[in-house]
Amino acid sequence: MIETITSRKNQRIKEAAGLVRSAESRRAQGLFVVEGARLCYDALRSGVPVQQLFFTPQAREKYGDYVEPLVQAAQAAFCTEPHAAELLSGTKNSQGVFAVCAQKPRLSLEALPKGGRYLGLEALQDPGNLGAVMRTAEALGIAGLALFGECCDVYNPKALRAGMGAAFRLPVYQGGSFAEIAPHLHRRGFATFAAVPDAGAQPVTDCPFPEPCLLLVGNEGSGLLPETIEACSQKVTIPMKGRAESLNAASSSAILMWEMMR
Repeated sequence: MIETITSRKNQRIKEAAGLVRSAESRRAQGLFVVEGARLCYDALRSGVPVQQLFFTPQAREKYGDYVEPLVQAAQAAFCTEPHAAELLSGTKNSQGVFAVCAQKPRLSLEALPKGGRYLGLEALQDPGNLGAVMRTAEALGIAGLALFGECCDVYNPKALRAGMGAAFRLPVYQGGSFAEIAPHLHRRGFATFAAVPDAGAQPVTDCPFPEPCLLLVGNEGSGLLPETIEACSQKVTIPMKGRAESLNAASSSAILMWEMMR
């Protein structure tokens, strides 16, 4: 049964808007909000449980091929007036389709599978960068993403949009300090690589990446922590020409992942 929402003060809308705004609320409730007809449908196709669906009458008419399967799958569906639905939007030209979904179980780095090559991110702050990295990681066949330190939220709306659905499928492992878990990974046979802007490090173009391995990229402004670099098995760098001294996190991660997966 589809219910109708006409007020911005509706409790369902207010609760969903809280998930859009607050990473703390998302973590506490184990929920997140997806915006956009195609992205919501992608979540459904990827096996993400859709608990609530909000859509405007105009969206149902325009994006019916996406909306109707979502209506059937959602535990609850709400036809929502545009002025109320806009509380859930983080875009200028919203499509008027929003899904409240259940997060995947959080994966511990202690259980990182031994097969494959992984990318680690330390204290990455920009959700757009995180989403772009996840999209590239999925495209290149990275086995999973490991997050260390105070990284931004995988389920941040901006990260979800930039990732184009990669967050629904790519395994993401949560950790605290890399330096603390590094000995455990090394005992399990992982080779660990620190990406650094250091001419004395091995060029990533010449570096073999055995399985299993973990390649770490640092914060947009300050890079990896000194103790993280020290804890890694090896340092690698991206050779650069001209006057460029550095690349942003998404660009450098893309190059590093490409070389790692060649």
